[in-house]
Amino acid sequence: MGLVQKDAFRTTIISYFGILIGYLNKGVLFLAILSTAQIGLINLIISIGTLFAQLANFGAVYATWKFFPFMRNEGKKHHGFLAFLLLIVGMGILTYSALYILFREQIQDGYIEKSPMFLDYYYWVLPIGISYVLFMVLEIYLRSLYKNIIAVFAYEVVLRLATTLILVLKWLELISFELFVGLHSLLYIIPTMILVVYLKRINEFNVKLSSIQIPKRLKRIVFYFSSFSYINTLGAVWVNSLDVLMIAQLVGLAGTGVFTTVIFLTSVLQVPYKSITRVSAPLVSDYWKHRQFDKMKALYTQVSSVCLVIGLAMFLLCWVNIEFLFSFLKPEFREGIWVFFFIMMGRLVDMYFGLNGAIFSTSKKYRYDVIFTLFLIVAVYLLNSLMIPMWGIVGAAISTSIAMLVYNVGRLLFVWYVYKLHPFHRNQFIIIGLGVVTLFAGQFTEGLINNKWIQFLFESTLVVVLFFGPIYFFSLEKETINYIRKALLFIRSKVRR
Repeated sequence: MGLVQKDAFRTTIISYFGILIGYLNKGVLFLAILSTAQIGLINLIISIGTLFAQLANFGAVYATWKFFPFMRNEGKKHHGFLAFLLLIVGMGILTYSALYILFREQIQDGYIEKSPMFLDYYYWVLPIGISYVLFMVLEIYLRSLYKNIIAVFAYEVVLRLATTLILVLKWLELISFELFVGLHSLLYIIPTMILVVYLKRINEFNVKLSSIQIPKRLKRIVFYFSSFSYINTLGAVWVNSLDVLMIAQLVGLAGTGVFTTVIFLTSVLQVPYKSITRVSAPLVSDYWKHRQFDKMKALYTQVSSVCLVIGLAMFLLCWVNIEFLFSFLKPEFREGIWVFFFIMMGRLVDMYFGLNGAIFSTSKKYRYDVIFTLFLIVAVYLLNSLMIPMWGIVGAAISTSIAMLVYNVGRLLFVWYVYKLHPFHRNQFIIIGLGVVTLFAGQFTEGLINNKWIQFLFESTLVVVLFFGPIYFFSLEKETINYIRKALLFIRSKVRR
């Protein structure tokens, strides 16, 4: 867990710095400068661009996790594996760009009634989609080389600082909204170019087709694996994008603006989880290669325990102070309070089960993951179709939470049954109990003090005492305690300098 802790801590610090910039953008500048419908339009373009990227990668991301450990050879430039990946993704980009252009009318028909503004900005999806799919491939390649920092910095910090710059230009009325949309889409090429420059600097940007020295038999295996992984990837895509697409179709851009803003707020709670899994996932592939099941089980349990504590703690800190947090947003965003709650229920389950996705997708039984993915796709679509007309954006949050719960439990049970691997530990259930007690205590003390800032401090202290206190004093989760101690020592050393 040493490498995981070290890189996860660094990526967490960078990610939270990026989150602060992102909050300045989406929590302050977007709300002050743009209308709710304009915010919804920007986020709809991002969601469709992200969907495009996930479709166009043709399963290359998971193929990297699975096969790069077998290709690793600096002397032979890793057998041209990066060039091979980019060739696959290049075909994906051409295929889906053509489809997006050819089926323009059919796609636009779904947005004419509730989100007509999108029609004027239809093609600005492509710069985001193409830039992001290239970024995904370069980032996963760097992760396989155990180089995690630069990609996080490029996407979480540089991209958001660039967004801040054009928001300021819009605020000063130096650019129109139309130009702002175009510039915002083009900004996504910046993180990709940073990774290209970095790969060249470390002599890892080997993209000549002549460098590909992968045996035909292994290529067939990679393509076979990628086809299954491609379908599995769609599950995550639908969960992340289908809500936004269907809200834009059934509710409108204003509802999309509220929903996507709340989704951004929930992403703050997932930063440590993403940082830890970002570092841990390549280790899973190595453990499969060397058949080190004991190490894999230990990592599985440790990651789940750490993510459970951090995820619950951050959710509790936010939920007991939810009125305080939403008091800084426009009144129309209050509907997003219950969106936050239900989305976080699904994401807490996802965080708790930790590495089950990485273990499943890199195992020999990866084909069976298609069953769970197809279930997720169908469940999200059907539940959204039922619940969005009934309860609007809150219905979308409920449907996503239910689908993610069943999906994760199913994958967990499968990995447990087939490989006898599970993340559970007795102390985890005590931690969950502490979380429930703290949650109810926070509800009883809500509105106890008239001054909202003092109430905020009181509720936050309550979480620290009731939740963190027992975990620390009774050492219920040693990895988290060690993680916090190392973080404090790191901060102290930097302050003393």
